Amino acid sequence: MNIKPKVAFICVHNSCRSQIAEALGKLFADDMFESYSAGTETKSQINQDAVRLVKQLYHVDMEKTQRSKLISDIPVPDIVITMGCNVACPYVPCKYREDWGLDDPTGKDDDEFLAVIDKINEKMSDLKKLVEEKWN
Repeated sequence: MNIKPKVAFICVHNSCRSQIAEALGKLFADDMFESYSAGTETKSQINQDAVRLVKQLYHVDMEKTQRSKLISDIPVPDIVITMGCNVACPYVPCKYREDWGLDDPTGKDDDEFLAVIDKINEKMSDLKKLVEEKWN
């Protein structure tokens, strides 16, 4: 029996992009890997625009299943995906690391959020293929 790899989506505040990635990972790739998100700091709540749009698009209420977490709050990951925070991301030991280079849509209009959500969805597809090739 194969053990599913653990994927950590890492961003500084763990309130927007990494939370969206965790939600979409759980929704679309739960059969391939375990999805977690975390940051070097936390916020009191997940970005409300992200919550609203993910709920509207995918019928997933991130506020019911997720919360802002520190890297120390999640299991040691096999794969680390950084969101592209334009700051030095912390070193997290892993077998594979990738940066998705996503702009933070916080404070911007819905079109910016939708573009980021769409990009995360695309990259999730690529990540599933990578996991299938390297871990199965």
